[in-house]
Amino acid sequence: MRWNRLIALIAAILIAAPVTAGERWVSSWGSAQMVPTDENVLPLARSSNVTLRQFVRLSTAGKRVRVRFSNAFGTQPLVIGAAHLGRPVRLGAPELMEGGRRLSFAGAPSITIAAGAEAYSDPVDVAVAPGGDVAVSLYLPQAPVGQTGHPGSRTTSFLIAGNQVAELRPTGSTPTTRWWGLADIEVEVGESAAGTVVAIGDSITDGYGVLPDTNLRWTDTLAVRLRAEVATRTIGVVNAGIGGNRILLDGSGPNLLARFDRDVIARSGVRWAIVLEGVNDLGVLTRDAPATPQAHAAIVTQLTQAYTQLVARAHAHGIKVVGGTIMPFGGNGYYHPGPELEADRQAVNRFIRTSGLFDAVIDFDRIMRDPAKPDRLNPAYDSGDHLHPSMAGYRAMGQAVPLTLFKRK
Repeated sequence: MRWNRLIALIAAILIAAPVTAGERWVSSWGSAQMVPTDENVLPLARSSNVTLRQFVRLSTAGKRVRVRFSNAFGTQPLVIGAAHLGRPVRLGAPELMEGGRRLSFAGAPSITIAAGAEAYSDPVDVAVAPGGDVAVSLYLPQAPVGQTGHPGSRTTSFLIAGNQVAELRPTGSTPTTRWWGLADIEVEVGESAAGTVVAIGDSITDGYGVLPDTNLRWTDTLAVRLRAEVATRTIGVVNAGIGGNRILLDGSGPNLLARFDRDVIARSGVRWAIVLEGVNDLGVLTRDAPATPQAHAAIVTQLTQAYTQLVARAHAHGIKVVGGTIMPFGGNGYYHPGPELEADRQAVNRFIRTSGLFDAVIDFDRIMRDPAKPDRLNPAYDSGDHLHPSMAGYRAMGQAVPLTLFKRK
């Protein structure tokens, strides 16, 4: 009986023991997965016997790393014949510096990922710096039918002939600005303040107009600010934007309601989500023809219901949700919004600001609008299409996010 009590006491102590250093994973980089189409599909000449060397910039540091590969939209298994993690000499070039590590999967050098599934690599002991660039190389004997990727990488990757995952200076490389099969890079941390904020949205979050390898999205500005302060330097940033994405209906990528669990809740260490989406839902309403008053009323109701669902799902997993107001797009030649659509935008923004649904609100509308013409972007922040911000606009957005949202009280 004494031994039973002693065993029970030891078990209770172990269960109650706090998490120690090296036991917490957070996403330091990630992207939203979708089905590549048209020019975003792997070229036929590079769809087999090919190495994909893909570069990403991490947001927070760690001493151990693991990579999550995705076959979420594959219709047949994805075979990764080999994989490697290294550091690039510089962005825009396929060469690697010394010190990379081959990746394994339960100790094996390759893995077959089932259709619709994702897979982690085994952790590797590689120290990565905050804001550091890494190269993930994976060898595909044959790309699957139904590929998975992210077209809006705004980063140069390379398609390389044959299995050259560990080659420092590969031959036969072709540059591209897309990611395939790469979902997350996670780092292992020990600080209790560590966590990840996911920014989820459309092309404004994805970084439309940002030149490759410049890392000038608004989320990049936020990441730089977070790691500059001691209290927030262990907060990772994941950009889950998809150009053309909508909340309610599929279009460019799956709708936000459908992808929220995978792109936010399922990621390791997520403690906050910034939701900035809805402009495409509004714009499509009247893009091709005027809408009825009933349709205008319905879109406002549907969007506010959708926000309510997203927040409820996030809160069920202990994730705080920050609502971003929809920025003005008056004068845009693609959506050509009229007064009725502007009234819809104002109604949705009023809900975001005043409903009390969100844990916090970032008023991107107020920050980015023209004071003289509030239905339009401020000319100083307008890329020229009256919808997407300029580089100065993206910088202003990243600067507008209060870091106090991510500091422990």
